[in-house]
Amino acid sequence: MDILQLIKERRSVREFLDKKVSQDNIKRILEAGRWAPSGRNNQPWKFFIVTDKNLKKKLAEQTHYGNIIRNSPVSIVVFLDHLVSYDRTKDVQSIGACIQNMLLEAHSLGLGTCWLGEILKNKEKVNKIFNISEDKELMAVIVLGYPTNTERKSCRRDIKDILL
Repeated sequence: MDILQLIKERRSVREFLDKKVSQDNIKRILEAGRWAPSGRNNQPWKFFIVTDKNLKKKLAEQTHYGNIIRNSPVSIVVFLDHLVSYDRTKDVQSIGACIQNMLLEAHSLGLGTCWLGEILKNKEKVNKIFNISEDKELMAVIVLGYPTNTERKSCRRDIKDILL
């Protein structure tokens, strides 16, 4: 598929089929993420894969959007690793690129995703749930699974409206 077409067709998915995601697909998604650009090639990301229902329930309790986490087969919890960080702004931007790569790879595999950020208000609680040290900072949760057949549409402002 043409990359621009893939970008234009990807949508946030919040409703999933009750169907397991293969370990191979999860590995491919992580592989896409780890090839994102990062300053000094420091690769400042760490991931925690959540498929266990009890852990997903605890994670879901940390956000207003918990039902999305509970109903998705997989959650990928994304952290910034401060032990390899050299510039917070650049590292956060790199993690954004990493997440976008993962979202696009998932879409190319026929999977749906949603990038959840509201959970960031409970960063410390999330670290405690997974016994993650303070040198790892929560950046996002990506929910992942096979989407329901709900049609999803989006639009964008015209290019002339975003140029300065």
